[in-house]
Amino acid sequence: MRAIYNLLFQLGFALSAPWYFLKMYRRGAWQAGFGERFGLYDGKLKQALTNRQVIWFHAVSVGEVNLCTQLIRAMEPLLPLHKIVVSTTTSTGMGLLRDRLPAHITRIYYPIDRRKHVQRALGLINPEVVVLIEAEIWPNFLWGLQRRGIPHFLVNARLSERSFRGYRRYGFLFRELFAGFSGVGAQNEADALRLRELGCRPEAIHVVGSLKFDAARIDDPSPLDVPALLGPLGVGPDTTVLVAGSTHDGEERLLAALCLRLKARFPNLFLVLVPRHHERGAAVGEELRALGVRFVFRKDLRASPRHPAGTLDCLLVNTTGELRHFYGRADIVFVGKSLTAEGGQNPIEPAALGKAVVFGPHMENFPDIAPAFVRAGGALQVPDAAALETAVVRLLEDPEEGRAMGQRAQAVVRENQGSIGRTVSMILEAI
Repeated sequence: MRAIYNLLFQLGFALSAPWYFLKMYRRGAWQAGFGERFGLYDGKLKQALTNRQVIWFHAVSVGEVNLCTQLIRAMEPLLPLHKIVVSTTTSTGMGLLRDRLPAHITRIYYPIDRRKHVQRALGLINPEVVVLIEAEIWPNFLWGLQRRGIPHFLVNARLSERSFRGYRRYGFLFRELFAGFSGVGAQNEADALRLRELGCRPEAIHVVGSLKFDAARIDDPSPLDVPALLGPLGVGPDTTVLVAGSTHDGEERLLAALCLRLKARFPNLFLVLVPRHHERGAAVGEELRALGVRFVFRKDLRASPRHPAGTLDCLLVNTTGELRHFYGRADIVFVGKSLTAEGGQNPIEPAALGKAVVFGPHMENFPDIAPAFVRAGGALQVPDAAALETAVVRLLEDPEEGRAMGQRAQAVVRENQGSIGRTVSMILEAI
């Protein structure tokens, strides 16, 4: 079975390599750490890890990195003799790791799941424990951990119906891998049941809740002064700001057209668009120009002249890692990947800040979290673009309702916090 997997992986990687490397190129900063993706780490890493007890955390991209940094902050004081290594897959994830973690924590790129690359990485890092954030199931890496007898954990585990069906269909490959986890932190009982069906040992599964609630730090200071940033754009204290966060293809156009229509009735309305992938900024900019939207790019703000109030419609954020700070200035938040794409993005962050949150019908990645906000009256879920416009108008006409929604959303966040402590306890008890 392993030989068949490796043969198919080699073939699949060869076919997908052009797309894979093109995607890296478009995201930028691909040269830094390029060799690490093939298990080629420099001598400084070997020197830093020699004779050290290593805990290796892996967070695939930005969303997982946000959770991982909070988990590390909770665990590091309890393990003062251990060296922490954190890996990620994307350059945006690496940028966030560098911003949010101190320099003494080692940050690397995760190796491609080719047996040779994985063996090289595990041989050099030689971790005592490995912690994987969410569903990162790579066979060669997990086989390598099992062969070496290294305890490994899956935390904040969540399985969509589609993922569950896929893993179950290929149970002859994945059942052994799921059985090897020393501990699994499931978000809810439904996920725990699915994980047992896939092969996880019942005694290894712990229902701890979602780490995303703990990762939404309400009291964290913001290093970015968003009001000062928006001031030269004519956005003052009385301006109503609609932030569309982590948007996907098609959503930016819908939101921009919606705001253009509403500005006739609400001239103080200002839109902040934050595409999920910053490299789409140029393409989104072309769409806005075609609509007649008056906008500036976030990267151009320093060179941009001051704009009188009402002369701009939109700020297009083509940078990474700043969405949370823009949420802080929002009056209304639209959560992306929920209207023209499926899955949804994280609604907890704006909810934790007490914002009026609206999202579309496709919140499949948050099957318990999104309904919890809706049931509590802390968010509005709309079926389509027309209903989105109706919801935004409702909140613009009654700002007090938006503030009350935000308070209810904050209450939901507070009620569900504590999962990081439970996850840390699970890992420490096992090691």
